[in-house]
This record gives sequence, C-alpha cells and structure tokens, in this order.
Amino acid sequence: MLTYLLQRLASLVLTLAAATIVIFVMIEMVPGDPAAFMMGMNADPEAVGALRDQLGLDQPAAVRYLDWVKGLVAGDFGVSYTYKVPVFELIADRIGISLPLTLYALVLSTLIAIPAGVFAASRRNGAADVSVMGVTQLGIAIPNFWFAMLLVFVFAITLRWFSAGGFPGWDAGFLPAMKALTLPAIALALPQASILARVMRSALIDTMGEDYVRTARAKGLTARQALWRHALRNALIPVLTIIGLQFSFLLAGAIIIENVFFLPGLGRLVFQAITQRDLIVVKSVVILLVFAVTVVTFLVDMAYAAVDPRLRRGG
Repeated sequence: MLTYLLQRLASLVLTLAAATIVIFVMIEMVPGDPAAFMMGMNADPEAVGALRDQLGLDQPAAVRYLDWVKGLVAGDFGVSYTYKVPVFELIADRIGISLPLTLYALVLSTLIAIPAGVFAASRRNGAADVSVMGVTQLGIAIPNFWFAMLLVFVFAITLRWFSAGGFPGWDAGFLPAMKALTLPAIALALPQASILARVMRSALIDTMGEDYVRTARAKGLTARQALWRHALRNALIPVLTIIGLQFSFLLAGAIIIENVFFLPGLGRLVFQAITQRDLIVVKSVVILLVFAVTVVTFLVDMAYAAVDPRLRRGG
C-alpha cells in the first residue's frame, strides 16, 4: 500500500510540474500585449513601456516562468493587472461560490444516478430499464445551458419559486445562498447524473455475471441480496472514476452556467480575465483547476485501494 501511495504522489507532482509548463507556454503564445491592451489604442509608447516594466512583462520568459512557479509554491499568485489586488484574494472570493456549487451539483448527480442505475440494472431489459435509459439518453443530449434557460423560464419567470440569477452572498444566510445555487446545480447535475447512471447500470450488470455472484446465488441468496451484498461494492470502482472526473469537470466547466445565472464564481472570473487580457489571473486560476483535478484523481486512486484489496497488496 505504501508503494502504491508513493507512486500516486510522484505522479501527482510530475503532472503539476508538466501542467505549469504547458499553461505558461500556451498563455505566452496568446497574441497581443496586455500592457498595450490596458493602456488603450492611443496610449503613449513610453507609458506602455513603463507599465510593462511595472508588471514584469519585459523580463525573459524563463525568468517570468520561474518567478511564477516560485510564487505558486509560496502561495503567492501574483497581482491582477486589471484589479490591482492579489490574485489569491480574487480566487478566494470566487471559489466560495464555485466550490459549493460544484459539490451541490455532484451530490445531486450522485443521489439521482446511483439509485437510477441500480434500479435499471435490477430490471434489465424490462420496461423500467428501457424507461430509465431513455431518460438518461435525453439528459445527455440536452445542452446544460439550454436546460439552464428552461429552468429559469419555468421556475424563476413563470412560477417565481427562485430568482433568475445573482447570488445574495453567504452573509444573507445559508438557506438563501443555497436557494440561489439550486437551479444552477440542477442544470449542471442533469447531464452528469445521466452519464453516471448509465455507468452504474453497465458496471452492475457486468458484476452480476461474475462467478462469485453466481456462487452466492447458488448458496441461496436472492438476486436482490446478491446485488446489495456482493455485486454493488465491486461495481463502484468505475463509478468512483466517473465521480472524480465529474467533480473536476463541474469545477472547471461551469463557465457557461455561471454566466447564465450571473454567479460571480471562478468561471466568470476566468471569462472576464480573458476578455481583459489579465493573463496572470488566467494562469493562476487554470493551474488551480489543474491542481484540483490532480488531487481528485489522487483521492480516487486511494478510493480504489480502499475498494480493491489487490491494490493494497501491491497487485
């Protein structure tokens, strides 16, 4: 188990190191000068040059990369070109919305998908199975931004149960804040729940055909007992993979939903930073999202080891 843990940690560190290089090079390849963009089209060249010197943009790329990485290791993400405040403060303000939204959507997705997948697998090829799989296919096919607008039209404009957008802040109370995140979380959770339910069904059907399950049935267990006592645990391995990937996708891919609902989260921060050419914010947020992806992947690997004893034995 210790060897497996060290291997996963080494993989995590190498992934992050490679990600910093890729992100920096890609940002450097973006055309245009942030200083000239900030000063405007008719800015004095000397003023643009002074701003470049102030922002450190006149340094060689290798020096700027090393300074950026040193800052990341020390917890210093730099200062925003546009807002003139530390990037860490911007991220800290926005992640207080994006992270709860992601967790909310992930919980909804899991609570919907696993029972639906188990229900469909236990009634394989029946009317219930066909119905569940048809609904999940529809959930995958519907774009989440279109579904988000449909939710706004029905529940915000027509029924007036929820607001059409915005976020009151956590100072307004837990329930009002969660109510503001409910429609965005549902819009994010629907396609992910559809994917997860199909994976849960397929994995459970495959597991129910294994020899140890047939042996358990031969010893007198009913199909339901064999499913819950033996098959479900082993069928969770691919499901854990999808849940880990979904967390990363929801955290990094909520840009459209946050813009639909006017949520001041990380998605809108990245979108605004790109339009304003605030490249230090873009780099910092992207590497933070990469870090989240790699950490979640590491935790999923640890969950594998908890579920599969062969990994704990080094198998």
